[in-house]
Amino acid sequence: MQCIRHLSVKEKYKNMLNQFSRTELLLGKEAMEKLSKSRVAIFGIGGVGGYVCEALVRSGVEAFDLIDDDKVCLTNLNRQIIATRSTVGKYKTQVMKDRILDINPNADVRIHECFFLPENADDFPWDEYDYIVDAVDTVTAKIALVMKAQEKNIPIISSMGAGNKLDGSQFKVADIYKTKVCPLAKVMRRELKKRGIKKLKVVYSEEQPTRPIEDMSSSCKNHCICPQMYGKKRYSGKCSFCTINSWTYNWRRSC
Repeated sequence: MQCIRHLSVKEKYKNMLNQFSRTELLLGKEAMEKLSKSRVAIFGIGGVGGYVCEALVRSGVEAFDLIDDDKVCLTNLNRQIIATRSTVGKYKTQVMKDRILDINPNADVRIHECFFLPENADDFPWDEYDYIVDAVDTVTAKIALVMKAQEKNIPIISSMGAGNKLDGSQFKVADIYKTKVCPLAKVMRRELKKRGIKKLKVVYSEEQPTRPIEDMSSSCKNHCICPQMYGKKRYSGKCSFCTINSWTYNWRRSC
């Protein structure tokens, strides 16, 4: 009889426990159900976007749209969660999809191997998105993404600049019009004001950016193995702990 009782308790816990049980202890069952039914679109699967995907799938989100046309580069190994020796040269969206499914095989992951641009803004299933994460690099794409999110009334959080910064403790989440120091946020404030955008949740750093060391022997400008993207003329220094702090703030405020 004791053995039967022991088995029934064991079976009970087997049915109750799952990979999200520890998260449910913090957030509750209702919140976990909401997360599992939400579809999040992550634009930009790089340093910030990759860690956002990681946090969301480990927290119970089960539907993703991943948007990026970049491939994993050797120089991504210092900070991007999808970058390993075995993934260099592969599309970031596909690598991230494989990682998500390895964590939760029940996840529904759709990939879009393209960069988000104003020209293709109407090509995405906006009505299916519950939340948008802006982790793209260019002001033009960011502005277009914010405008589309407002048009469709979809919550969005936008990541500002972390390049050439080292102090992860200076990241903050605020409305775009309350930001300071960050050069990218300054440009975004100006452009959004022109377009009548009243508010935008962003994650940004108040650390003064440093100037990267001008060492052409280790510069992507002259020695990059990847296609030249966005017509960049200067490449910023980046490190893992600033990237991780940035996505941590994204995740905490997104969920």
